[in-house]
Amino acid sequence: MASTIFTKTLLGHRFIHSFSSLTPKSQFFSSFFIKQPFCIRAIPAYTAQNIKTTSWTTRMASSVVGRRATYSTKSASTNEPVISVDWLYDNLKDPDMKVLDASWYMSDEQRNPIQEYQVAHIPGALFFDVDGISDQTTKLPHMLPSEEAFAAAVSALGIQNKDDLVVYDGKGLFSAARVWWMFRVFGHDRVWVLDGGLPRWRASGYDVESSASSDAILKASAATEAIEKTYQGLSVGPITFQTKFQPHLVWNLDQVKRNIEEKSHQHIDARSKPRFDGAAPEPRKGIRSGHVPGSKCIPFGQLLDSGSQTLLPEAELKKRFDQEGISSESPVVASCGTGITACILALGLHRLGKSDVAVYDGSWTEWGAQSDTQVETSEP
Repeated sequence: MASTIFTKTLLGHRFIHSFSSLTPKSQFFSSFFIKQPFCIRAIPAYTAQNIKTTSWTTRMASSVVGRRATYSTKSASTNEPVISVDWLYDNLKDPDMKVLDASWYMSDEQRNPIQEYQVAHIPGALFFDVDGISDQTTKLPHMLPSEEAFAAAVSALGIQNKDDLVVYDGKGLFSAARVWWMFRVFGHDRVWVLDGGLPRWRASGYDVESSASSDAILKASAATEAIEKTYQGLSVGPITFQTKFQPHLVWNLDQVKRNIEEKSHQHIDARSKPRFDGAAPEPRKGIRSGHVPGSKCIPFGQLLDSGSQTLLPEAELKKRFDQEGISSESPVVASCGTGITACILALGLHRLGKSDVAVYDGSWTEWGAQSDTQVETSEP
């Protein structure tokens, strides 16, 4: 009981703190949101920082003139890992579909995903806490949780195995790919990333919703509590999501070590070229610079359209991988800084028909912190 109260209080403080950091004008909006959820007419760009200067138009119902819903998620193919904002709009009311806001940001970006979710999200979307729904037994950031913990957390969110899932984030295409990968690791293939994310949704003229006191906030709290209880050995329930672990999609440190000698997999790194080369310091303290011997660098941003932040077409993706000598006919493992953007590489290869790309979960944060791992740097 004490643990339950503490967990709810702690998460409650996170949400309260998010609102306390808003400007006076945005605090007015937050207090109004708590009283009654409503829709906000979409505008092209949003961050919590610019809310003070944004012109807001509120509406009680979402409507885009000239569009008609078709509600046909079963027509979506799992061979294509992303779906368009127009498709999502047309299918948003499908009773067997759930939308997840999986926004996550680097600390130096000074963006709060929970705060931004509270202020504006796609109507009906649930909040998926990338840091919270993670392995609680390691200091490494947002590592993949156990099967039991993941099942408990997503069940608390109200997700079932029959559900079709669409994941998005606040940058366009970034952390959503991580959650897409997580569900696939645990055997749920009917999951897609929203191409271009929340920015493209808003730029396309679709409404966003604010519901700071909604059931979704309670579910986010329950998911965090379920994770903590699972790792404490306490009972949780009910479990509505059954996992089916796919070990070939996730790699650990020992597998990467063996691959240096065995070369069974092509290793691609999604970090920037300066970090890969060892010319730029790592953003986290105590991490060496450089790369895993034999790996190749394909910065994740090179797979995205620079304007819309959507995934590049097949032909352009293939050209990019070909330039680095990566063959879709051979096994691939992807890594990055903490296992987030490596999933974008997996997403791009999935579009090319390669659905078995492994992700090194600990990535460079784990590898670069070890004293016995090999590290290479590129010649100046």
